[in-house]
Amino acid sequence: MILPHLLLVLLFGLLVPAGNVRADSPATRLSWTNNLLIVRDARLPGGSLEVFYLEAFCLPGGHQRNWGQTRIPHQTTLLNATPDGSELRFRSTIGPDTEVLHEVRTGRDGTLVEMDFLITHRGTQPWPIQWFQPACIRVDRFTGASQSNYTARSFVFTRSGRTPLDALQRTTNALYPGGQVFLPHWIEERDANPRPVALDRITNGIIGAVSADGSSVLAIASDRTFELFEGVYVCLHSDPWIGGLQPGESRRIRQKIYLLPNDTQQLLRRYTEDFPDQTPGRF
Repeated sequence: MILPHLLLVLLFGLLVPAGNVRADSPATRLSWTNNLLIVRDARLPGGSLEVFYLEAFCLPGGHQRNWGQTRIPHQTTLLNATPDGSELRFRSTIGPDTEVLHEVRTGRDGTLVEMDFLITHRGTQPWPIQWFQPACIRVDRFTGASQSNYTARSFVFTRSGRTPLDALQRTTNALYPGGQVFLPHWIEERDANPRPVALDRITNGIIGAVSADGSSVLAIASDRTFELFEGVYVCLHSDPWIGGLQPGESRRIRQKIYLLPNDTQQLLRRYTEDFPDQTPGRF
């Protein structure tokens, strides 16, 4: 006769093969080297996602100006990485007087990654830092598409609802060709990225892509949307607004990357719950 506790041990040994990850270990693991964030998760095609992190901090009035005059030099240092790959902590310096303390964490319940930023200006004069590009998300493996066709598998939200990027009123005339910028109604085009600006205005801060098999979406959103951007490296951006900083002022900004079933209403519910100030009527 097998004792009850021994039976449980044997059963657990059959269900959990030796060498498997512990039950309390995160399904998602993060690492960062040379400004490249790697998100490892078995649910992702190829098992990982590449994110250029952080890319740029920007001044206003940049749409018709050389990018080098809009981008503010910055330096990012990794302060800490947890052994289980669940959290990374960073410090970025922007010029001589502005500091960003930021964290990247694994999420739960459809949130793949969470990012929190605390931007503090320690100078004695106002600083017109306007917006930034924290995460350039490479979606080639996720969509199974290339530069020429990934817009058909990527989307934003307009007055027509969820809209594929290749179905929008796209433009081509800009200082730098390629890509497409999508603006909320309250951002002036003269402040935008110097890439072509779509004629359609977005109605929320979500930009996303559909997986190659059509079963899931990868989407990104923040609580202070400046622009959404279709880049030139099979990438998507949700770029937050900073709006300038006064001496001694700090600003906190959140951003999330979702990995969810391909269900528009479920994505919108999550966005509304996580970013209530960005809902229709307030966006």
